[in-house]
Amino acid sequence: MSKIRILSDSLASQVAAGEVVERPAAVIRELVENSLDAGAKHVTVEVQRGGTALIRITDDGCGMDREDAMLCMERHATSKIRTKEDLAAIRTFGFRGEALPSIASVSRFRLATRERDALSGTEIEIMGGKLSAVKDHGGNHGTVIEVRSLFFNVPARRKFLRTEATEYSHIEQQFRMHAIANAQTAFTLIRDGAVMFHLPATTDMLERIRGLVGEELVSRLIRVPEVAHLGIDVSGYIGGPGLSRSNRQQQITFLNGRPIESASINYGLKEGFHNALMKGQYPVTFLFLEMEAQAFDINVHPAKKEVRFHDGFAVREAVARAVKHALETGSKLPTGHVPRGPVILPTTTQAELVIPGSPSVSRPFLPERNVEPQKIGPSLSPLPERVEARRLPVPVGERLATESVRADEAPPPMPETVEEPPLKKAMPHFRIIGVLHKLYVLMESTEGLVLMDQHAAHERVNFEKMRKAMEQGGVPSQRLLMPLTLQTSPRDADVLMRNLEALARLGIEAEPFGPNTFKVEALPTFLKTDDPLAWLDQVIEELQSLSSKSSALRLGEDMIATTVCRHSVKANDRLSMPEIQALLEDLFACEMPYCCPHGRPTLIQMSINELERKFGRQAP
Repeated sequence: MSKIRILSDSLASQVAAGEVVERPAAVIRELVENSLDAGAKHVTVEVQRGGTALIRITDDGCGMDREDAMLCMERHATSKIRTKEDLAAIRTFGFRGEALPSIASVSRFRLATRERDALSGTEIEIMGGKLSAVKDHGGNHGTVIEVRSLFFNVPARRKFLRTEATEYSHIEQQFRMHAIANAQTAFTLIRDGAVMFHLPATTDMLERIRGLVGEELVSRLIRVPEVAHLGIDVSGYIGGPGLSRSNRQQQITFLNGRPIESASINYGLKEGFHNALMKGQYPVTFLFLEMEAQAFDINVHPAKKEVRFHDGFAVREAVARAVKHALETGSKLPTGHVPRGPVILPTTTQAELVIPGSPSVSRPFLPERNVEPQKIGPSLSPLPERVEARRLPVPVGERLATESVRADEAPPPMPETVEEPPLKKAMPHFRIIGVLHKLYVLMESTEGLVLMDQHAAHERVNFEKMRKAMEQGGVPSQRLLMPLTLQTSPRDADVLMRNLEALARLGIEAEPFGPNTFKVEALPTFLKTDDPLAWLDQVIEELQSLSSKSSALRLGEDMIATTVCRHSVKANDRLSMPEIQALLEDLFACEMPYCCPHGRPTLIQMSINELERKFGRQAP
């Protein structure tokens, strides 16, 4: 007896449904994509009991005649592709023709559709994959699809559904992504009879995002100007410094209007945000990529959530460039625009600080106990000597040569040829008020109260100066008394071979020493680790995540960030007024002044409106 059998049509449809329809949100994804492909200008999504009792999608698209309405319920029936060339250049959301028959096979299904100029339309009812009725329909033009009792005939699948609240959260997330990607289409979401979202059509993408996530989040977003790189256009909005999440739920990316997930895009975001994001946090993004359909393959995942790029490195590079450019040019204080101008220091005996052009209101400086005037030592240099705690880390093990820098020595000075970077951000008008707990510098702006973390600010200044020195002259290295032998996999060996020159600029001197083996003769001078081989494994892992066109010198920035943390002013270090001024000026000369190298904010602002609400002067 033969062991191989051909599945029946009904069972094959249920198997297909298992791949395409894993939960109610997947049904909404497929049906809304069909509505958008039909040219709908308004889409209404209605759900009951988390989508398990009812899902109803209503659109005003082109509709179908009776013949097409019957054919669309057949497996692999589609109007989107005709030839294999069409499959290689898909420009629509749906194309396989699996969604409707798969959904109908596991639900009580109803389709009602009418073309715009037709006198009547068609209504089809299907019960668990079996056609039960076909009749005329006299409703509005467009299409209405009802999916009731999802998985009623597949109890094994239904029992794996989560609670109604959880399933609805997935539905809302899916709704948000489609609504953001298609701002020119009006969307409505109804849950158990209550309207949750009603979004009119708009040409302003930020207005659509505001309608979905609220004004508070939108006010902290940074616009990503459209950037073209290797045929890839990147635009959208990203969260500024200090705005992040513990998961990727708000890391939303689109490719040609389709919500997708992509490791290449994730790597690009990681690279672009690498020193503007706290460890373990994920950025908030609404990022749009546009590229030729032939440059990627969407037909690699049953639910079409993932794509495969022909040149994933180019995608990483394009995303990283766009994000980094936006962070360097668009970062701002949370409450918005601050008038530009220099910081003014006290010139009178009362230590009064006045904003130029402001009314001549004299406000004395806080008592001297908050800020201790002292003789100014060296200006805020990359590695100041004024604070005793700032020392170099212990060198790597006892293998280091005797000429290496000792732990109790002063840090190596920066090359004298390094010039001060030009001002990237115009200096806001700030009136310094005082210092809170010998850490937070309090300042007044025209918008409200500004607080600066002196440690985080000094970290950013030192980081960018040391990074520039590394880019210009490389990282100083120290030779090992006994070379290390690093054994790798063939893939890791290939990565190392392609990056030996870049590693040398990072202070890592290595050379091939047999099959998949390397001899490491020198490491960076300021590296502090008890297990250099494990650290080198992390370097290789980081190299694999970088695009081939990216500068591998970025790997050295993690070492720099750790080093400057130890060599920057601390919470209890008292700064004189000239030093605070110098720190502010150096901070706003940085490319990214609003966060430290670890992603923590350097400056935050509380607006006058927020302060008045806290003191009861305004209604909450």
